[in-house]
Amino acid sequence: MDQNNHTILLVDDEPDILDIIKYNLEKEDFNVVTANNGKEGIEAAKKHHPQLILLDVMMPEMDGIETCTLIREDSSISDTVIAFLTARSEDYSQIAGFEAGADDYIPKPIKPRVLVSRVKALLRRKGITDGPAETIALGELEINKEKYSVNKGGEELTLPKKEFELLALLCSKPGRVFTREVILNNVWGNEVVVGDRTIDVHIRKLREKIGEDYIKTVKGVGYKIEA
Repeated sequence: MDQNNHTILLVDDEPDILDIIKYNLEKEDFNVVTANNGKEGIEAAKKHHPQLILLDVMMPEMDGIETCTLIREDSSISDTVIAFLTARSEDYSQIAGFEAGADDYIPKPIKPRVLVSRVKALLRRKGITDGPAETIALGELEINKEKYSVNKGGEELTLPKKEFELLALLCSKPGRVFTREVILNNVWGNEVVVGDRTIDVHIRKLREKIGEDYIKTVKGVGYKIEA
């Protein structure tokens, strides 16, 4: 799996929920491991050392609060990001979750696209980024993700934030076709409701600034960049 080899552990006693979340995260190239209860979850965490654990609260044998507490007490896995994913919305369960060491609390039900965005935001917040922040070089282009700067043939280009993020995404894997769904998730997330037209406009503006030859349209699928 390629989303930068990030492993996510899902712990939930409902098979349907595990299947749906696993499917949507694997579409984003995450490596996904599942467990059906807290005890299995702790064993899986020790074995796979995930970057993120999505943990249900109400489970048989060992509930999510106790599971989270035990994970935080184990130095070999204590630094993983933990988010509770549960239908329980009572204040006391949220407080108990945070006191046990959780990083976030995500209520069910949640749309898959929104969940993926929350997962990526949690990983970024903890410094587990989608890749190195070094300069990406592609042909005459140099993209510095830390400085939000683009240089073409020695000339610095000024790009708005979304255009920059779209270009950086395409350049992160030259030759790979990024679907419109993946572009929306990575660049816009759940910030606003946007459509295909928004992506097309940003692609057109990028082509005007960096040249027509870099970004290729794959009809019916999405876009890719080539040197």
